[in-house]
Amino acid sequence: MAKKQFDFIVFDWDGTLMDSTATIVKCIQASARDLGLPVPDDKAASYVIGLGLNEALQMAMPGLDPKYYPRITERYRYHYLARDHELPLFPGVREMLQELSQEGYFLAVATGKSRVGLNRALHAANLLSMFDATRCADETFSKPHPAMLQELTRELGQDMRRTVMIGDTTHDLQMAMNAGAASVAVEYGAHDELSLKGLNPAFSARTVAELHSWLTENA
Repeated sequence: MAKKQFDFIVFDWDGTLMDSTATIVKCIQASARDLGLPVPDDKAASYVIGLGLNEALQMAMPGLDPKYYPRITERYRYHYLARDHELPLFPGVREMLQELSQEGYFLAVATGKSRVGLNRALHAANLLSMFDATRCADETFSKPHPAMLQELTRELGQDMRRTVMIGDTTHDLQMAMNAGAASVAVEYGAHDELSLKGLNPAFSARTVAELHSWLTENA
């Protein structure tokens, strides 16, 4: 049996495990609309997914009077919390995670969500016990800073050289590069295939089934 490349697999959440990209975009746009502010287009709103919320909203709607950002954040949370319980995992995610766990990999989540937001999502998806560790944007530096991966590997006693980060945004892949970890892109989330492949991931998956197959054969 071939020796595994990786011991530790870290997943982004939104757009990688949970089918939430379109909802996040709509909530960013609705929060701007509520306050009569310029509404970012789909591309601008989806680009910031994966960042911490405050940073994401400032990047999606740059140049506003700073007094608006706390109000935009409040409106975003209002819209998102009204919908987040309806958001599904991508088909095949649960089975993939179960198989990886049974194969003995350490599993973690590194996300731009808040701790409260991730815990809500994990509870709703019944995945609280699936991950060995998780890290959120309100607990450390936001992506693409390497801190999340550095902290997760230290917490679980893992080697960064045997760690792979899986995500749907350039923020995820850049974080992996900054930390010295490998990366795998998924093309069904927030960022386009060309942008993702520009950061030289070990693999770029068009579907969860492709991701699962690659991990089974190569991780």
